[in-house]
Amino acid sequence: MSEQYLVNIQHEKLSFFTPAGEVKALNDVTIQMKEGEVLGIVGESGSGKSVTAYSIMGLTADNGKIVGGTVEFNGHRIDQMTEKEVRKIRGKEVSIIFQDPMTSLNPVYTIGNQIEEAIKLHTDKKGKEAKDRAVELLKLVGINEPEKRVKQYPHELSGGMRQRVMIAIALACEPKLLIADEPTTALDVTIQAQILELMQELKNKLGMGIILITHDLGVVASMCDRIAVMYAGEIVEYGDTDDIFYNPQHEYTKGLLRSIPKFHEQEYSKLIPIEGQPVDMLNPPAGCPFAPRCDSCMKVCLSAKPGKTYFNDVHYSRCWIQKKGGNN
Repeated sequence: MSEQYLVNIQHEKLSFFTPAGEVKALNDVTIQMKEGEVLGIVGESGSGKSVTAYSIMGLTADNGKIVGGTVEFNGHRIDQMTEKEVRKIRGKEVSIIFQDPMTSLNPVYTIGNQIEEAIKLHTDKKGKEAKDRAVELLKLVGINEPEKRVKQYPHELSGGMRQRVMIAIALACEPKLLIADEPTTALDVTIQAQILELMQELKNKLGMGIILITHDLGVVASMCDRIAVMYAGEIVEYGDTDDIFYNPQHEYTKGLLRSIPKFHEQEYSKLIPIEGQPVDMLNPPAGCPFAPRCDSCMKVCLSAKPGKTYFNDVHYSRCWIQKKGGNN
């Protein structure tokens, strides 16, 4: 039943209507997530990762529209709600950490003002109570001298500290779901590890669910319970983290894993890229969207979309190569 899920997306289709035509950004996306789970959504740029997560918050662009399926979050039917109704849960029940904190934070307001804005909007805390809560949140995300930091502006902080401020704003109302859209892309490797560790600690402390959007499979390895691999607006493989890393079934997933640098190898080896270009979403192919780039492409791959082949209760892929061995 849908009420046991924090996120319950069923067969979602979402398109952007542009002067050039209809861009079919999502095609039959189904995701179910329980409270406290961490879901990783991986795939290259343009695969539909962010669009899927943003649709949970009702954050599609003006020309974007859900044209099929349902999007349910915490008992709310997002696809049937007005913008005014969605605004009441956005920031309160579901929050987001954007990719680049420098462009997400307002340069003319202090850090304290920007954290307090979310607190005042969704809670009954005002004045000193809101200020104290802002300081408390900065402490929670590991920022030193929080009483001093609340009076500073974004440009006075380092990239890692700005990202922590973004996390503090997202956690201001203790949401049930935190969406992290490539939260470590703009940071160096050391700070990346600290931010991911912080998110893991906060998840354990607050019991919230997390959707982690990334193009880097290495980032999701230690953090996620389950992983959805997206390509051309479709989930081409889905499973527990161990399933995806140790028993990948879709050729695209295998390609992503092959392209991770292997530092344990004694001799230097070349990275193995996935050749070719992503498909044109204005004119998606009739068959498997990955077929034009797949080394194992068969005739049927070009003409018909593969259904789901299950390998256990959770793990499935959409690939004709596996079709004979699994169940529909």
